[in-house]
Amino acid sequence: MVDWRTTAALFPGQGSQTLGMGADFAREYDIARETFAQADEILGFPLSEICWNGPAAALDQTANTQPALYVTSLAIWRVLRDLLPAAQPAWMAGHSLGELSALTAAGALDFSAGLRLVRARGSLMQRAGESQPGAMAAVLGLEIAVVRDLCSAVAQGIGGTVVLANDNCPGQAVVSGDVPAVEQLIDAARAAGARRALRLAVSVAAHSPLMTAAQADFHDAVQATEFKTPAIPVIGNVSAQPLHTPDQIRAELQQQLTQPVRWTESMTGLLSAGAHTFVEIGAGKVLTGLLRRIDRQATRINIDSLPAFESFLEAQT
Repeated sequence: MVDWRTTAALFPGQGSQTLGMGADFAREYDIARETFAQADEILGFPLSEICWNGPAAALDQTANTQPALYVTSLAIWRVLRDLLPAAQPAWMAGHSLGELSALTAAGALDFSAGLRLVRARGSLMQRAGESQPGAMAAVLGLEIAVVRDLCSAVAQGIGGTVVLANDNCPGQAVVSGDVPAVEQLIDAARAAGARRALRLAVSVAAHSPLMTAAQADFHDAVQATEFKTPAIPVIGNVSAQPLHTPDQIRAELQQQLTQPVRWTESMTGLLSAGAHTFVEIGAGKVLTGLLRRIDRQATRINIDSLPAFESFLEAQT
């Protein structure tokens, strides 16, 4: 049985999406079905249809991917809280887009306002990627400090932009920037002994200066959104510190698109604060996979499907 006093809830970001996510919860539980229906009404188009039936190309469009992941996570979260009212983690965190899911689950953001903010975020990032195409690459097997140094050397050498975008776990980094600079960084990482260095299937240079225009417009959307004091502390991607107030949340989100995701620091901070169990709520198993590289002793639980949820529920009773 989970001790919620030492448990953190984690919410996945872009890259975890898969066709059909959340459909089994919507078939089984009214509150999940109502969550997807509410999202369709707010957005004015059938997001649930894209989420469950695709086509995959539509789901993988950033403007759709981000709200689809947000709604799936919140639908599962609502089912969890409906059936287990005592399920109140001590902390929450979300990777990139998942930070907005965490803020909503923590009570800092209304679901409808959060969905509109997520849709704006995804649309702005997609537009930025279309107007100024970029690239991202995963680098495995090098220390973060080495990856940062390689980014600086490549950027200075060719005058382009490539920066550390995600510090995901020891030995796994993601870089982001101009296509030529990212391609050269891949070569430099391989020459430096990286186990793998490969370009990701995205055209959006997230968490880099190429998102500056999107961040400026997102700033306006954040300013227009009402935030409340979260009932549960949420760990910010930019600061890797708990967000306790609406002002802290706004300051965090107003930097999020251009600054790196400090995920390793976020997780080690939670472990130091006393977190022993981590429950990933939403599509995929990416975040518990990263946690395994950070601390193999931590208990990792995924609630990404109805069978997984039912097994979890049975263990709590």
